[in-house]
Amino acid sequence: MTKIVYVRGDATAPQGKGVKLIAHVCNDLGGWGKGFVLALSRRWPEPEARYRTWHRERAANDFGLGAVQFVQVSPYIWVVNMVGQRGMRTGSKGVPVRYDAIDTALGAVAGRAAELEASVHMPRIGCGLAGGTWSRIEPLLEQRLSIRGIDVTVYDHD
Repeated sequence: MTKIVYVRGDATAPQGKGVKLIAHVCNDLGGWGKGFVLALSRRWPEPEARYRTWHRERAANDFGLGAVQFVQVSPYIWVVNMVGQRGMRTGSKGVPVRYDAIDTALGAVAGRAAELEASVHMPRIGCGLAGGTWSRIEPLLEQRLSIRGIDVTVYDHD
């Protein structure tokens, strides 16, 4: 089992050699405009464009909680749009994060990472606008990725 590595830095500029998957959590409403996605969009237009199309055409595809979309943005970097958030606001039904959906999505990420011999990079997914807690997310990373020997780097932005 590999350890999760924590670094200060920008998850849109992943460190290390080889193929890298940048994983992040999206909502199930098609909204893209706050949080980590802004940094992604500043660097690459493709993840936002593909996410919006995926949502718009959801009647004919797999879009929904737990679904993932892999968007290649350079020869060695892929952005992974993971639908792990119900809505965008905390309300009577609690916070938007859906841990089971993130767990399902991470299973798909693990499969693709193994296939590509890639490492996985991310901010503290599910803990910002989604309202989740890292103490619930970190074990999912360990169970889905680390236990399979997939290197995971978590970035805390300066």
